[in-house]
Amino acid sequence: MEEKVFNLLEKMYVEMHEMKVEMQDMKIEMHEMKANMATKQDLSKVERRVGRLEQNLVVLENKVDTNHKALFDGYKQTYEKLNILEEKIDRIDQKVEKHDVEIRVIKGAQ
Repeated sequence: MEEKVFNLLEKMYVEMHEMKVEMQDMKIEMHEMKANMATKQDLSKVERRVGRLEQNLVVLENKVDTNHKALFDGYKQTYEKLNILEEKIDRIDQKVEKHDVEIRVIKGAQ
């Protein structure tokens, strides 16, 4: 009977030891998981950075919008000036044609 008790105690000891090892392994895994998880501070930092990025994006969008308007205004002015120049060239061309006709008439009269 003593041997049975001893065997039972030995078996219990082995199982307890295995459980202890498993618990230690679980603790190690838990520590690794904690190390890999983002903390509240990390999340707070990320939120602040995202907020700053959003602000910078708004500023950039405003600058792009302003530049876009300026470029469009410049294009519009260039287009208007081009139309004015075309009209002037058309008038000059008409005058040149008129002068050509007058020169031919004068040369024909001589």
